[in-house]
Amino acid sequence: MAKAEILTIGTEILLGEIVDTNSRYIARLLRDHGVDIYYLSTVGDNVERIADAVQQGLARSEIIITTGGLGPTVDDPTREAAALAVGVETEFREELWQQVKERFAQYGRIPTENNRRQAYVPKGAIAVENPVGTAPAFIVETENSAVIALPGVPREMEYLLKHEVIPYLKRRFGLQGIIKARVLKTAGAGESQIDELIGDLETLTNPTVGLAAHAGAVDVRITVKAEDETEADRLITPVEAELRARLGDWVFGADKDTLEAVALEHLAGLGWSLAVVEAGLGGRLTQKLASTADTTFAGGEVLTACPDTDSLSAACRQYREAHQVDVCLGISLSVLQDRVDMEILIISPVKEHSISRSYGGPPLNAPRWAVNICLDVLRKLKAR
Repeated sequence: MAKAEILTIGTEILLGEIVDTNSRYIARLLRDHGVDIYYLSTVGDNVERIADAVQQGLARSEIIITTGGLGPTVDDPTREAAALAVGVETEFREELWQQVKERFAQYGRIPTENNRRQAYVPKGAIAVENPVGTAPAFIVETENSAVIALPGVPREMEYLLKHEVIPYLKRRFGLQGIIKARVLKTAGAGESQIDELIGDLETLTNPTVGLAAHAGAVDVRITVKAEDETEADRLITPVEAELRARLGDWVFGADKDTLEAVALEHLAGLGWSLAVVEAGLGGRLTQKLASTADTTFAGGEVLTACPDTDSLSAACRQYREAHQVDVCLGISLSVLQDRVDMEILIISPVKEHSISRSYGGPPLNAPRWAVNICLDVLRKLKAR
């Protein structure tokens, strides 16, 4: 299988002014077409540094995809950098200039002189027309590799990647097979607990099994290389079955399933409605539940101060009665100097009970951890 790497270009990314979302889209689409991604990096708007990054990529990968730096301004240096990396000059392409002018005309505008920069590409490059923007893309081929320069605007990048780049890669590198991932979502156990149970499966080579820890949740990823979807599923199925058997009810879903949606679906199955009273979370639990648009969730109240246990119980009882819901969950998260304490109170048609936990991680992660703990509690409520 061909190896690829992604190079995002832009000083604004390094400064934290924008978030790079292009790499995720590129990686997933390449994965679906059987391309291994071994490296992902970001470099600022500097010709020499970009050229150096491209040369490093050419030494180790067949496919280098860059995004950004194709605009008309002086700090859009990708064209010059790609040319420098392969030892050629840039050249003006009249047909690209006509494309730029036509694109501006569609927007009722006239390009300025600096827009001519966008009609330059490395000498001998394959020009790629951009029908959804003003910046043409290009491909520089070497004997064994290809440098593919795409715009940084996500809408433009996504269109060109799907309609131009993937077909090119299929022709040039004879792409075959797929890489498929299945992600099991877990809650209620830490990464080390899960690793203790499935460590032997993490040594498999195809499929591979890996963990990604989040505050209060852990993803277990199964990744397989196969000729087609059918073979991929055949290889994933027994590994997934073994993981589910070992992890039990820690597994709450897979792939795009969310803990909040699963929790509300569980309550709906019991015929119960839900409300929450929260303190110390900044409204995060209410927002999570409301984002599902599930009518099982009747709303929440955000308290400005963390109450003691008796006050939290009184607030939950009052809110439950006022809104005529079956279940009310109260949560109070207290961030102290050396620790974070959480008190959860659940009033259901069956019983009232409380749970106390302490959090030892970074205090800034505590609210997200607490939200996931609450949602996990809700999905495990029983009708008797």
